[in-house]
Amino acid sequence: MRFSKFSIVLFLLISIFAKAQNSDNISIIVRTQKNGISIRGLSLPNEKTIWASGSKGSIAFSNDGGENFIWKQIKGYENRDFRSIYAWNVKEAIVAAIEAPAVVLKTVDGGESWYKVYENKDSLMFLDAIHFKDEQNGSIVGDPINNQLFLLNTFDKGEHWQTINSDYFKSDLKDGEACFASSSSNMGHSFGYDFIVTGGNTSRLWINGMAKNLPIIQGGKTTGANSIAISPSGSNMLIVGGDFTHKEQSENNIVSLQLYIQIKASQKNINASNSYWKIKKQIGNPHGFKSSVCFISNKLIITTGTSGVDISNNAGKKWDLISTESFHVVQKQPGKKAAFIAGANGRIGYIVFSNP
Repeated sequence: MRFSKFSIVLFLLISIFAKAQNSDNISIIVRTQKNGISIRGLSLPNEKTIWASGSKGSIAFSNDGGENFIWKQIKGYENRDFRSIYAWNVKEAIVAAIEAPAVVLKTVDGGESWYKVYENKDSLMFLDAIHFKDEQNGSIVGDPINNQLFLLNTFDKGEHWQTINSDYFKSDLKDGEACFASSSSNMGHSFGYDFIVTGGNTSRLWINGMAKNLPIIQGGKTTGANSIAISPSGSNMLIVGGDFTHKEQSENNIVSLQLYIQIKASQKNINASNSYWKIKKQIGNPHGFKSSVCFISNKLIITTGTSGVDISNNAGKKWDLISTESFHVVQKQPGKKAAFIAGANGRIGYIVFSNP
């Protein structure tokens, strides 16, 4: 088929415009920053409320959708690094300090005061992430103790915590295998499955205590999976990571999995006993090391890391780098096609997506 010069030029202009609509018009608006503070914990319980946590006992809080932030230091914990946070609402939140003595603190008055709900003085303690699958039931994962992943559970909204029974883990931990405390997003859940990703010398996906090998970069202390995201449908999972000492390296930095359900005529409920997760082959690589990933919709995804910020409009098949600025963590803003990202120097940024 032959085309006129006008048709070719028109086609190129449309293509350029379409690309601009997909990524070039998406910008990061920095809403607050605080020099010397590293933020790795981020929680958005509703459209108006944003909680962030980080180094030097710092907490950033907004109750107006991120238009304004209030910065505080938790009294008595000014030298602690709170890399994980989970918030239920404008008043209630919980944070975990990473190194010994490991402590978990809770507030019920919007961060005006905090009280201790867990402490462990073991010198090997290092708490990596907090995850709640509903209002009452949550977990905290930590680095290995006695060659086993350290896992705490709560059944009463974080008021009390219990170490999980060692029988839960059906696979043995490998030498040099642990979790990363990079964005408090290495746990997840879907359709009766509970997930944890590990990295290091060995990087695996732990599904209800059973480990599954991941085709992601591994073999060194700084390599492997960092973050899990589950799609709104619950049937797709993305795992991102890389090597944080080589932030520009993109090879083998992502894994995509899909839930396959085997339904029998006599079964009415979908659960882990009649379904399985399978690695998908059609997936692109975001640019460089990524420490956090988040679904905005079933197809729109954002991932962040020291290498920058990437988005995908087609469920991860192709990625566009929208910024080379370093951000550690990303979370979707509930009720909106938007996300908050956070990282070094207390920077909390806002991204609005105008396209599907």
